[in-house]
Order: sequence, then C-alpha cells, then structure tokens
Amino acid sequence: MGERTYPLRIVAWELTRNCNLVCIHCRASAASGPHEGELSTGECRKIIDDIAGFSSPTMILTGGEPLMRPDLFDIIEYGQSKALRMVIAVNGTLVDENTAGKLKASGIRRVSLSIDGKDMQSHDSFRAVKGSFDAVMNAARILLKTGLPFQVNTTITALNVDEIDDIYSLTRALGAVAWHVFLLVPVGRGKGLKGKELSAGDYEEVLHHLREIEKKNELEMKVTCAPHYYRIVSEDGGVPQSAGCLAGKSFMFISHRGQAQPCGYLEINCGNVREDGVKKIWQDSPIYGELRDISSYRGKCGGCRYLKICSGCRARAYEATGDYREAEPLCSYGAP
Repeated sequence: MGERTYPLRIVAWELTRNCNLVCIHCRASAASGPHEGELSTGECRKIIDDIAGFSSPTMILTGGEPLMRPDLFDIIEYGQSKALRMVIAVNGTLVDENTAGKLKASGIRRVSLSIDGKDMQSHDSFRAVKGSFDAVMNAARILLKTGLPFQVNTTITALNVDEIDDIYSLTRALGAVAWHVFLLVPVGRGKGLKGKELSAGDYEEVLHHLREIEKKNELEMKVTCAPHYYRIVSEDGGVPQSAGCLAGKSFMFISHRGQAQPCGYLEINCGNVREDGVKKIWQDSPIYGELRDISSYRGKCGGCRYLKICSGCRARAYEATGDYREAEPLCSYGAP
C-alpha cells in the first residue's frame, strides 16, 4: 500500500491547540494555552521535508488558531519553498491588514473563515465569544481587499439548520470563492452538542437541499463529513467530485504533538511523525490499511451499493460504536 496506490492529497496540520475562542463544537477542545509538547519549528521543517519527499498534498494549517503560533510565517514560507500548496484555517479575530498581507506574501493560497450563524446573535452563541461575528465579517473584507482568496466553512447542527440559505447568501455577498459545509461530528467539545446533531432523516433532507444549492453553480461548494452526499449527487445524475470519506485514503491529520490520525475527528493514534516520519506512517499504518480495505466495512455500509463513492463517515461510526468500520449511524439509506 504505497503512495502510488493511495497518494497523500491533503494534510490537515494542527499547528497549535492555542485559541482565543471556545467554540461549542470544537473538535480539539482548543483554548488558550500553553499546551505542552507542541512541535518545534525545526520539527515542523522536518515534517515538511518528509512530506515533500514523497508527495505534494495541499497543506491545511489549522489549530486552535494558527495565527497564535509565533513561527507561523516561517513554516508557511518553508512549505512554499518545497512547492507545497499552503492554505490556512483561521477564526478571523486576528486578521488585520498587516497579517493578511503577510499571509499572502508568505505563500498562502487560500484562507478559510468559519461562519456558523446568519447574524451576530447566532454566530456568537456558537463561537461562545461576543464580537466574533463582527470580527469574521471584518476579516472577510480585509482578505477581499488584500486579494487573498477565502472560503467560508459552516458546521451544520440542529441549532443553525434553519439558517442554511441565509448563511449561503451571506457567503456569496462577502465575496468568498467557496463554501464548505461540515455536518457535525460530536467529538472534543462538540460532545456537548450530543442531541443537537441532525437526525438521519433531517440529515438526508439537508443534503438534498445542499445539492439544490450546489446545482445553481453560483459558488464552489464542498460538503464535508457527510460522505453520503455523493450518493445523493449520483442519484441526481451528477458526477461525485470525491470518493466519500477520505480519512486514511488520501487524507492525513497531524496533531499539535505530531500524532498522525486518519482525520481530525477520528482520534486514533496511527503513529507519531516525530519518531516514525510521515511517509512510513502513511504507507505502513495498519489502521490506514483497514480504512482503505472497504470490503472489511460492517453493517449496512458493508453491503451498500454506494460503498465505493460514500463509505460512510468513519469518525461518526467510531464515536457511536467504538468501531470505525461499523455502519455510518446517520444514514437513512437502505436497510436499518
């Protein structure tokens, strides 16, 4: 199972757990640090060397809030020098004109901003800090002025599902180049939202609605942590733009301490890049091997005709059952 068969296309790299917000759905339960054991600048350079030596993935620099890391621009510039596509996910509160200019000059190709509500009241309650909505609106204006492309990420829960159309309209009005919609995986601080996930039936309804929005072709759209969206696209006569859940197949997550995981929501230790290196873990991890062997998937996922283009959210299956090869719990397709 080398990189030839399973090319590493995306790395989400949690550069720090430090954050100035305490969002209610945060995968990382990020908060202001210090957080012990974070990767040093030298270790980050070594990781970039390792990755660039065998693949050329998009590098998503995330956190926490990566702008709270003092050596951030050194890391971006080093990745850029190795011809890696560097993008960054920020919460918007620390973006001013100087920072936006430095992000662009250092080689960042795209910034993602999170908007989880249609207005101040909705978004700020999600982010648990007053003023965060105004901050992200300001960040969008600054990035637009700087000429740095940005996308909007939105996490859908029962709390904001009725605001989907308004958030989409706001995303377009801000001048974003893309809208990435995430369906809640209740891990980390998001466990406090148990019961605020959508039901399987509502989930299906939302995905059909998102498909109708995408068909307008007004904005680049990606539905994330909802692999059965691609079954809906296929049923609708479209061509799926992804092979469902990418965890461990073309996607790797690296934690602030160097732990490799299939994705940020599937918190299973697949090795530490400090000791083992990225290439060895990607090629040899037994967990990645099991995730790639979709014939080993259980329950209704295992017998589903859409297994290849969906395969279910492995993190949601793990959270619900303790087995990442079990059936996706929030899928209403096929037999129960």
